[in-house]
Amino acid sequence: MKLASRASAAFAHDLVMAGLSFILSLYLRVGGEIGFYAPKLLLSYDLGFTAVAACVFYWGGLYRGIWRFASLPDLLAVLRAATLVILIYFPVMFLITRLADMPRSLVGINWLMLIALLGGPRFAYRLFKDHGLDHVFETATYARVTILLIGAREGADLFIRAMMRDPRRTYSIVGILADGSARVGRDIGGVPVLGTYDEITSVVKDLTKRGKRPQRLIVATGGLGREQVRALLDFSAESGIPVSRVPRITEFQATREDDAGRIEPIAIEDLLGRPQTVLDHDGMRNLIAGKRVLVTGAGGTIGGELARQIASYAPARMTLLDNGEFALYTIDQEMKERFPEVPRQAVIADVRDRRRIDEVIASEHPELVFHAAALKHVPMVEANPTEGIVTNVLGTRNVAESCRAHGVGAMVMISTDKAVNPANVMGASKRLAESLCQALDLVEARRDHGTRYVTVRFGNVLGSTGSVVPLFQRQLAMGGPLTVTHPDIQRYFMTVREAVELVLQASALADEAAEARGKLFVLDMGEPVKIADLATQMIRLAGKTPGIDVKIDFVGLRPGEKLYEEIFYANETLMPTKAQGIHLAAPRTSDYAMLARALDELTEHAREGREDRVLGLLQTLVPEYSGGAAPMPRAAGNEP
Repeated sequence: MKLASRASAAFAHDLVMAGLSFILSLYLRVGGEIGFYAPKLLLSYDLGFTAVAACVFYWGGLYRGIWRFASLPDLLAVLRAATLVILIYFPVMFLITRLADMPRSLVGINWLMLIALLGGPRFAYRLFKDHGLDHVFETATYARVTILLIGAREGADLFIRAMMRDPRRTYSIVGILADGSARVGRDIGGVPVLGTYDEITSVVKDLTKRGKRPQRLIVATGGLGREQVRALLDFSAESGIPVSRVPRITEFQATREDDAGRIEPIAIEDLLGRPQTVLDHDGMRNLIAGKRVLVTGAGGTIGGELARQIASYAPARMTLLDNGEFALYTIDQEMKERFPEVPRQAVIADVRDRRRIDEVIASEHPELVFHAAALKHVPMVEANPTEGIVTNVLGTRNVAESCRAHGVGAMVMISTDKAVNPANVMGASKRLAESLCQALDLVEARRDHGTRYVTVRFGNVLGSTGSVVPLFQRQLAMGGPLTVTHPDIQRYFMTVREAVELVLQASALADEAAEARGKLFVLDMGEPVKIADLATQMIRLAGKTPGIDVKIDFVGLRPGEKLYEEIFYANETLMPTKAQGIHLAAPRTSDYAMLARALDELTEHAREGREDRVLGLLQTLVPEYSGGAAPMPRAAGNEP
C-alpha cells in the first residue's frame, strides 16, 4: 500500500506521537525516577514500541480518513489502532524481557496517552479548519429547514451521515418513515423512525404538535412504487409541504458519499415506480468489449443512449451513423468528451440508400450493428406513409441484408409496441420490419457462422424526442394548457436508460441462446400509465394546481392513434428468459423469399409515390393493420 503525500506526513506524525507516548507515559508513572533507567534500555523499549505502532498504523487503514473531516469513525479507528499496538507490544516484550523494572500500570497509561496524542491533533486540525468551536452553537444562529425522510434504508443512512459531516448544514432531520413496521421505533444515525409511509398524516400531525412540523419531505429510497409516489405528491399538495429526493445510489458518480447530501426535485421517471432491474453486466461486457460496433440513428434518443452505454463497455471501435448532421455532430462531441479513449467514426448516411450502407459496413467492418434509425412519430408517418415505409421497411432491409452480405456477427433491431395490432402506418411498418428480421434470422441459422438477427420490442421512452413529456414541459413553460388527446388514453413507459440497458441485456441473451432464433425479445413494461394522470402529476411537480393554475384540454385522438397499446399479440406465448424484465415471443414467421418479393413490390410503389397501392399491400402483408382506426384492445388477436 503506497501512501499519498499528505497521508505520509500523517504517518510520520503518528510515529513521532507513538514514540513520545511511551516516554511520556513512563514519566507520568515514575516521575523523576525516570532518570534511573539506562538510556539504551529506554531507547530499545521506545524503538520497539514505535516499530510495532508503525506496522499497525500502516496496515490498519488509519490513513483512509481525512483530518479535515475527522469524526466519530476516525476516533474509532484511532481507538482500534492504539488498542492493537498495546495488545501486541506489551505481551511480546513480556515474553522477551519480562518487562524488567517496568511498572505494570504503564500498559493502561500508555494506551490512554497514545489515543490522546493520535486523536487530539486530528480533531484540533478540524476545529481549526472549522474556525474554532463556532459550529457547536450554529443551532441558535442558523435557521435550519426541518425535514422528514421517506425511506429507512441505505439512502437515508448516507443522507444522515452527509448532514452530520456538514457543520453548516441547512437541514434538521426530525424523523424517518419506513416501508414497513419492522424498523419503527428504532434509530438510524440517531434519527428516530416514527412510522410507515401510510402513517405520514398522523406522523406529521404529531410532529406539528411538538413544534417540529417538517418543512420538506425528502425521499431517500428508490423503492417507492408509482402509487406511493402519487400518494406522496397528493399529501404534499394537501399539506403544502414540498417534496424532493436524494439522488439514487446508482446516480452517484463514483459512489461519492458527498453526493448523498444533495437533493433534487422528484423526477418524472419517479412517477413510473418501476423496480430496479438486476442486470448481467458481465454478459453485456462480453458481448461488446473489444468488438467493432455500428449504431444507426445514433443522433436520436435511443441511438444516442445506445452509443453512451456501448462506449462504457470498451468496444474496439464505434461507428455513429445518422442522416441528420447536427444530431450526429452533437452525439459525436459528447462521445469525444466522455469516452475519448474509444476510437470512433461519425458517418452521415441514410439507411434508405443501400449503396451507401454497403459502403459504410464494408469499410468499417462492424461485428455488431444496432439499428435504431426509424421514423417513429405516429401522426407524421400517417401523413407521409410512403416515407415511413421507405425508411422503416426498406431502411431496415438495407441494413439487414448488408449485414448478411458482409458477415456481420449480429444485428439488433429496435421495435415498438405499436407493431402489435397496428392502427397506423408507423406500427404496421415496424411489424413488417420485425417479420423481415425474423425471417432472416431463421435463414441464417442454417449457415455456419450466419448473421444473428435480434429484435427487441418495447413501449414508449419517457422524454424521448417528439414524445408527450417534452410537449407537456413546453406547454407548462408557457403557462398551459396541457393538451391530452383523450381522458382514457394510456401508454407503457420506461426510461431511455432502462430501455437501452434491457436492449443490451437481450442482445447478450440472444448471443447465448439458440432457441431464440426467429423470436422476438419483449421488454416487461410494467403497468400502463394514463396520459391524463401524467399531465396532472407534471403540473403538481411544477408546484401548480391542476385545473386552477394550469388546465388540461382534451383535444381528440389523432389519425392512427389508439387508446391503448399492447406489448404482444393475444395468441403470442410469452416465454421467460433468465434475465429479469425480458421475455421471448414467437409471432408467426414468413418465408424470406416470398417476403422479399413482396417487399420489392412495396418498395417500388413507395418510391413511385403510389400511396393507395402502398397502403393496400401493407394491409395484405400485415392483416391486423386497421388502416388508421383507433380500436380498443382486442380480446384475442391474430399475429401477422
